[in-house]
Amino acid sequence: MDVALGGTFDPVHDGHRRLFERAFELGDVTVGLTSDDLAPKTRHVERHVRSYDTRKAALADELEALAASQNREFEIRPLEEPTGIATEPQFDYLVVSPETRDGGERINEIRRERGHDPLEVIVVPHVEADDGDIISSTRIVNDEIDEHGNVLESNTDSRD
Repeated sequence: MDVALGGTFDPVHDGHRRLFERAFELGDVTVGLTSDDLAPKTRHVERHVRSYDTRKAALADELEALAASQNREFEIRPLEEPTGIATEPQFDYLVVSPETRDGGERINEIRRERGHDPLEVIVVPHVEADDGDIISSTRIVNDEIDEHGNVLESNTDSRD
C-alpha cells in the first residue's frame, strides 16, 4: 500500500512523529514537504520557516529509523500546492491531522474528477503537551514547549 502525507514539519515534534508512525504502519510513505514558496502560505501565524533543503534533511533523519523499523520505504517530495502529491493515482491512504481533514476531502474530490479511486483518509489525533494544549511547531518556535510537549521553564514562571 502507498501512503501520502504532507506538511511543513518545521520543527518536527511528537505530533508529527505520531503521523509518521501511523503512515508507516499502513505502507510505504511519500511525504509532500511544502516548498519554500508554499510553506509561509500554509501558516496560521506568520513565523520564520527554515529552507526546504534544511527541513528535508531533518525530516529524512526522522523517517529513516521509522521506515527501517517497519521494513518500509519512504520518499520526500516537494509540495508546491496544498493538494499536492495525494491527487496522484498511486496512493491508497492519506494520513492527516484533525485540522487538515477538510483538505483530505478536497483531495478526494480532485481524485474523483480525474477518475482515480478516493483515498482512505486516516485522521491521527493531536498529541497534547504537558499543559493540555496541542503540540505545535509554532509553540516550539515561540519557546513555549519543546518537541516532546514539555512546557519550558521560561513559561512556568508566568503562570505562578
